[in-house]
Amino acid sequence: MVGIAFSTAALIIVLSVFNGLEGLLRSLYTSFDPEIKIELVKGKSFEVTVDLLSRIKSISGVGIVTEVIEDYAYVRYRDADMVVTMKGVSDNFIDQHRLDNHLVDGKLALRENGIKYAIIGRGVQYALSVGIEENIFPLRVFYIKKVKSTSMDPSKLYAQSALQPGGVFSIEKTYDENFIFVPLDFAKDLLNYGDKRTSLEIQTKAGNNIADVQKALNKTLGDSFRVLTNEEQHKDLYRLLKIEKLFTFLALSMLIVVASINIFFSLMMLALDKKKDISILSALGAHESFIQKIFLNEGALIAFLGAGIGLVLGGVICWLQDSFGLVGMGMENAIVNSYPVEMKFTDFLLTALVIISITAIVSFYPARKASSASTPQHL
Repeated sequence: MVGIAFSTAALIIVLSVFNGLEGLLRSLYTSFDPEIKIELVKGKSFEVTVDLLSRIKSISGVGIVTEVIEDYAYVRYRDADMVVTMKGVSDNFIDQHRLDNHLVDGKLALRENGIKYAIIGRGVQYALSVGIEENIFPLRVFYIKKVKSTSMDPSKLYAQSALQPGGVFSIEKTYDENFIFVPLDFAKDLLNYGDKRTSLEIQTKAGNNIADVQKALNKTLGDSFRVLTNEEQHKDLYRLLKIEKLFTFLALSMLIVVASINIFFSLMMLALDKKKDISILSALGAHESFIQKIFLNEGALIAFLGAGIGLVLGGVICWLQDSFGLVGMGMENAIVNSYPVEMKFTDFLLTALVIISITAIVSFYPARKASSASTPQHL
């Protein structure tokens, strides 16, 4: 019973941690990435016309459509420099409020009083030693031109422009150390994109089903475009998490199997030890099914009590972890201080079903062996 209880509790705790990690990743990606992203199936950029935008905005459920130009760029601030992913976004990006809860310095603005601003990641700020309050030093952005040049002047091999660092966001290390947001016209002029965009990012209206909006967009745009929900933008990662959770569930289920083997041997020993009592019951008129039911109930009692204790114990530990953070991440720069947990009813139900199935299997043979011992032996 103790073995099953601890195995069950371990299974619930580990599955809840996987749920918590998945939920944490979803919250991070939802903050940085759009609800729906439109990009080309083949190619990097496509022309965005007034007609295309009007067709997209006319679809029921489409709220904000943000035009995006995304590419690598080389940035320099004072004497420090690095390569970043520059994301030029139209002004309505601010209206999506995706970075509101992640702003750690400065202000969330792409332009103000005719001045263009960049919103940079915390890692970029540290790498370049950017002072948001210091307006005397601009952030210079360089883009290498993809042209063959016969000129000896290296300045003709790249385009450059400058803007002020205005805000700093902090979401997750991968984003913080690589991304900067700039106004769309700044990126368009620097990269010489004209009417071309690398993607369109859509925020749906409140109360609308994202899958329905995605279906309508696919129908309107045709096969040349790929319309991705937030989960589909990271489908490989989510699939990996589900696979890891599945294999962890199977591995820990083996612990329950090992604990249940003890039930098997206990019932077998009980059947041998109570052989004389079984014969007496048989002589008093007990049928084989009655005796078999006794041993099945014995196995069920051990398993269900152990499972019940384990489910409660696992649930209590998960609640304590969620409320008080018993186990920390062990890293100073971790996104969260302690391991996230999220309990799901389906995990409890699936664990209970596994225990019931295993118990029924391991208890059947000892019960059958005991009932056969009640059969009168004729000389």
